[in-house]
Amino acid sequence: MKKTAVATVIVAAAIAATPAMAADIIRSPAPVRYEPRAVVPAPVYPVFKGRVALIDGRTLWYPQFAQGIRLADIDACELPQWAFNPKWEDRERVKAPPPVPCGPFAKAWLKRTVGNKSVECTVLAYGNDGVPSARCVVTGRDLALEMLRIGWARVATPYPYNGQYITYQRHAMAARYGMWATYVLDMNEWRQKAVDKTLDRRPIADFNLLAERESEISPPFADARKKPKRTDR
Repeated sequence: MKKTAVATVIVAAAIAATPAMAADIIRSPAPVRYEPRAVVPAPVYPVFKGRVALIDGRTLWYPQFAQGIRLADIDACELPQWAFNPKWEDRERVKAPPPVPCGPFAKAWLKRTVGNKSVECTVLAYGNDGVPSARCVVTGRDLALEMLRIGWARVATPYPYNGQYITYQRHAMAARYGMWATYVLDMNEWRQKAVDKTLDRRPIADFNLLAERESEISPPFADARKKPKRTDR
């Protein structure tokens, strides 16, 4: 009996000293089964192609699809929005500088670029209002790029889909094309502050908004920071 007990102690000690054999004594935990995760497919956005009508300087309308499309990564003046010519000479007699209908001008330039041609728009995302933003091309020309080139739109995001957008905008600003030759309130600020957004809006209303401006996007003209006196609407 003593020999048997001694032998048992020796075997147990040998097993404990050998990690591999010691691990065999411990019961292995039950294997954990990992269920494969479902792969969420990337969203597939539609592509629209055909003739369009123009809503404003950044919005197209496909009548055959009853679908509005917004040009991605750019912004333009709203139709009722006014800009102003910085050459304001007779300030004693004239209450405000000459008005410039930047909204209608932007729409007119977009219409001139599109004409009656077929436009292909590849949707990139959807806005909070449900309107899709798209890269739209006509005869190989990027419409957003064209609007930036002639200066009737601005880049609306610091990281545009097309890296050339900022380059084209800088060129238009340096040359003072389109709205860059005017004194204009930032579009987002205009949308927030303008009470009357009808097409009957008078230019003096936007001049008053400029007097209370928080930001502007036009180049800093010599008198841009001189706050004009508010006049009656």
